[in-house]
Amino acid sequence: MTLVRHIGLGLGRIRHWHDGLGEFSRQLGLALAEQAPRLAEEQAWRLHFHLPRRWHGVFGDAVGYLDTDTTQRWLHVQWPVRGARFDLWHTLHQHNRLLAPIGTRQQIETVHDLNFLHAKGPDKIDRYRRTLQRRLQQRDAAIAITHHVAADLSRELPLLATPVQVIHNGATDLTRVAQTPPAAWGEGPGSAGFLLHISRMAPTKNIEALLALAAGWPEQTLVLAGASSPYTDTVRRQVAERGLSNVRFHLDLDEGTKAWLYAHCRGFLFPSFAEGFGLPPIEAMHFGKSVFLSRLTSLPEVGGEVAHYFDGFDGTAMRAVVEAGLQQDAAPGRADAICHHARQFSWRRCAAEHLNLYAERLSG
Repeated sequence: MTLVRHIGLGLGRIRHWHDGLGEFSRQLGLALAEQAPRLAEEQAWRLHFHLPRRWHGVFGDAVGYLDTDTTQRWLHVQWPVRGARFDLWHTLHQHNRLLAPIGTRQQIETVHDLNFLHAKGPDKIDRYRRTLQRRLQQRDAAIAITHHVAADLSRELPLLATPVQVIHNGATDLTRVAQTPPAAWGEGPGSAGFLLHISRMAPTKNIEALLALAAGWPEQTLVLAGASSPYTDTVRRQVAERGLSNVRFHLDLDEGTKAWLYAHCRGFLFPSFAEGFGLPPIEAMHFGKSVFLSRLTSLPEVGGEVAHYFDGFDGTAMRAVVEAGLQQDAAPGRADAICHHARQFSWRRCAAEHLNLYAERLSG
């Protein structure tokens, strides 16, 4: 009789798919679920997704689903089937506070960033560092989504004995998605030739630098898009106070609208202070678009030689970088080179590397 191996994927109490963690969880989940029939037949692996009930079914019917509950922060007693326990549990991000079910044999956790180093004060940094150290010490393996994150872990948690493997994220290719213009886009000012930024707007995304660029380039439209957040109201207020009529907002995008914005923008701007990876720049590169990044944290690793970089965040200097980059990328072959770079980051490749790690842990 073949021994069935049960593998749990812990997404936590995920509320939406509009931010980086949501996109990672959904796309990796879909790529793994695509392999579920083959894994069941060839290796007797069963995949089970742990997420709120309203999302059950999103990964198809070839996988199992488990409910989330607040009490699972202290005790989790769900098993895949009666009498069975999980052979491996993968917590998909370090912000998931829900425990693996009791009796789980091995645990893996993905670390997306150590952005608290850039966003918190000294006292909170120490507390966050201790919390992360304690979590990872309880895991059998950890995944870092970039070499930058792995280096942060090595530096900040020098006593950590848990093995860390780097698996780069995939990035979604939206070029074949049916495109939908944003609601009320119209044909007025800014309907063509705009620069684009997509993110979960937060102070670490360095939106203030984009507003400085917009202030110094009033004839150039800037579109700020992505997921709503409490910081969105702050940005709207700053735009109004500065009278930046060339800044437009489009929030909580579906894939069709996001694809339209990528396809129609002149270039993509991402001057973030702190990133563990940075999915939107690669999504924009799938469309052959010029991409402009900060040189901070993981972004040079992800953007490579085809991106352009801001060495500072003065509006005038940023404008010069953008204008020069747009001119450079108009040369023959540049768009193809940008697309080729983006294709290195596929979710199928990402899922395959995860499955290799699962197999390694299960065979140990």
